[in-house]
Amino acid sequence: MAFFNKFGSLVRQSISQNGQVPMASSMLNSIRCMSSSKLFVGGLAWSTDDQSLKDAFSGFGEVTDARVITDRDTGRSRGFGFVSYESTESASEALSAMDGQELGGRNIRVSYATDKRQPQPYNNNYGGNPDY
Repeated sequence: MAFFNKFGSLVRQSISQNGQVPMASSMLNSIRCMSSSKLFVGGLAWSTDDQSLKDAFSGFGEVTDARVITDRDTGRSRGFGFVSYESTESASEALSAMDGQELGGRNIRVSYATDKRQPQPYNNNYGGNPDY
């Protein structure tokens, strides 16, 4: 039920902003993000580790993975991480409860995780049209 309420509010919001029905691709992207059970957590304190991140989010459901992303060379936290839940409902509940809350002395930002962008192919034409 919460999914349909969220979907309906996204459609209404888009129609009120654009005055037209949203494009199918943006609607599908919204549905994909809403059905995700993986959250992005930004603004983490440098002292936050995997276990403290898991502990902070475990009150909303079964956490299957909690990972703070670290710098490859120094091993120091990069200030963001990911939390995966067993169910999408738990992820949705955690997102609404934890976004903007304090963790380790800093206000964190929580959103649905999106796929990593695909790298662009190398262009031998130095920025020119690849068809020539």
